[in-house]
Amino acid sequence: MIDHQGSARGFLCMLLISLSACMPSRRDIREAQALVAAEQETQLTCQREDRCALPSPLLQALESPPKEQPAHFVSLIEYGQDALLARVHLIRAARRSVDLQSFIFTEDDSGTLLMRELIAAARRGVKVRVLVDQLFSADDPSRLAQLSLLHRNLEIQLYNPTFGEAETGKLQFVAGIVCCFTRFNQRMHNKLLLIDGVVAITGGRNVQNRYFDWGNDYNYRDRDLLIGGPVAKDMQRSFEQFWAHRLSVPTAALRDVYRELRRGRPLDLRQPELQRADRMLDISAMADSATVVRDRLQRQGLWVGAVEFHSDQPNKPFERRTEAELEVSARLRRLLADSRQSVVLQTPYLVFSKEARRQFRRLQQRDDPPEITISTNSLAATDAFPVYALSHKYKRRYLREFGFQIFEYKPFPAYAPIEVEAGRPFDAEVLGAYATESRRVFGSSRGPGRQRGPLALRQAGMRVGLHAKSMVVDNEVAVVGTHNFDPRSDQLNTESFVLIRDAEFARLLQRVILRDTAPENAWTIAPRPKPRVLSGLNYSLGKVSEALPVFDIWPWRYATSWELKPDCQPIPYRDPRFYDCYVAVGDFPEVELGGKSLSTRILTAFGAGLSPIL
Repeated sequence: MIDHQGSARGFLCMLLISLSACMPSRRDIREAQALVAAEQETQLTCQREDRCALPSPLLQALESPPKEQPAHFVSLIEYGQDALLARVHLIRAARRSVDLQSFIFTEDDSGTLLMRELIAAARRGVKVRVLVDQLFSADDPSRLAQLSLLHRNLEIQLYNPTFGEAETGKLQFVAGIVCCFTRFNQRMHNKLLLIDGVVAITGGRNVQNRYFDWGNDYNYRDRDLLIGGPVAKDMQRSFEQFWAHRLSVPTAALRDVYRELRRGRPLDLRQPELQRADRMLDISAMADSATVVRDRLQRQGLWVGAVEFHSDQPNKPFERRTEAELEVSARLRRLLADSRQSVVLQTPYLVFSKEARRQFRRLQQRDDPPEITISTNSLAATDAFPVYALSHKYKRRYLREFGFQIFEYKPFPAYAPIEVEAGRPFDAEVLGAYATESRRVFGSSRGPGRQRGPLALRQAGMRVGLHAKSMVVDNEVAVVGTHNFDPRSDQLNTESFVLIRDAEFARLLQRVILRDTAPENAWTIAPRPKPRVLSGLNYSLGKVSEALPVFDIWPWRYATSWELKPDCQPIPYRDPRFYDCYVAVGDFPEVELGGKSLSTRILTAFGAGLSPIL
């Protein structure tokens, strides 16, 4: 008789052994680095001491801060193209070092533009280090081999590579989940661009077209923070921790990349295919203009005082879950606990860990609880359909037990900081026409990076989805970072955020978030009117069904989406006049569900246990 259980155990053991055996050893890394060092270019295009750096009004301002003002300069970057402009400009302004850390780095148009700038900086004598998570970033061994050989000043490392390779095939993906679930799921979600150790960009944006308004028919409404001052030293220390950690592997030492290097292929740098070279030229020209940089990046900035940078450690899920290891999430919960009047929270995914849920319950149990406003994605706006299905399950809990006011972002908001062309702000008509044309020219928006796509809608156009992660507490404390306030961010991903204790900046950020909750930009989530018959029984059965970890099959949900009537002003859903001024638009407005309706219900019923990993 065949011992199937023993065979399965043996297969898992082989996977575990292969995982450890396939990861490059320190000896492998030294050999690979020696191989590329002998072939790397060393000549410089600039012999000046300043490395021919572009004069930057941003760096000049940091060199002479106001004498009687706080020490940090901060500027919110809401427009995607401004975020790309800032990155290109600062890389060109670097004199000593460029350190880039990202969860996703895709060599589409935006990634190609930034990689060219990084290469140019390295060739003029700037030390350039790029650290990206392996799973959703550059995965072409040939391309990485070419970049490894390019220049002595350019170093690229991949964080937590699956089986020690750059490319993860389908079988490797499954094997990674089967043999080592926690390790495979543990990803570096940090985003940071640090220039000369003095000025940085951090926030929600990865390196991919849709984060910079360059997506064909879907773009993220995201947020970055440009910041300069003493806190940059803490950012530098965090980057150094990640860079030196054993999970960060030089590209040359990855096994599939090393095989390419050993073949001795020609060193001609393969150029990625471009979609729109003209817009790359536009951003490049704007980045050289001190006037444009002042207008779009510097003038709206503020000088503030108390600023903190918090980052997870690179080995977050692998240690014994010490206080230091969990400090980032714990710090956010302490901010919530200290709130007195209000919390304004923006997150793309409304799924909370057990610790966060307990914290929200405690807030609501106070005699005078703070007002909690949530800005998040609708199903029509999100590109993470499974995660939304889970959040849909808990709408009753969020409204009734936590006291949330929830606003779900529309896919075609009346206002969004999106530019389809440099200098052309959001306009629904223009974006609709642009999206139709871009699909004709470029085809599907699904490019490199293995991104999940959003659901089909009832109308065409340039869709926008929330990706910003921010919080304002009591109109005084502001948070901008990478943390999604969800179980993945708490337990699996490494995260970071900037904490700013400045009332003026906090009020600015709060205004920006609340604009996304306006009726023209978001639907209000509120309870359905009580049925005339057996309303108590319906509520009780729904609550019991919701509490089940599986088989949550009660079809009549507590809450749904509401649209403000044209002749009314916005009011909270607890106001007795609410149902006179709002009209219900269904659980999933704008979405052409089709078969996804059943999928959503199934995930809602059976997917509660998946919330920590989704």
